[in-house]
Amino acid sequence: MIKTLNTPIHKRHGEDKHFEGQMKQVFTAFKHKPSTMLMVSIETGILRANICRYVAEWQKQGRIHLFQQGLCKVSKHRAGYYTTDTNLFTQPLLLF
Repeated sequence: MIKTLNTPIHKRHGEDKHFEGQMKQVFTAFKHKPSTMLMVSIETGILRANICRYVAEWQKQGRIHLFQQGLCKVSKHRAGYYTTDTNLFTQPLLLF
């Protein structure tokens, strides 16, 4: 008798789909308007630690840029406003 199981071979098989959905949601939130990580965390309900990880990964890929430094509307502390909207990306200054 052949027994067929639908359980995944590895314990973590299929878990990344949750984080892929989170990444899309965070990317869209930053594209909607420049925001701080805390503002996006409150807006989406996603942990700020995860958002920090996504932003670091996207910075390496060049998919997100620091739009400006300013006071966060939530925490009232100095923070960076990030955007994924390519129309708002600033070009680096060329000195030579």
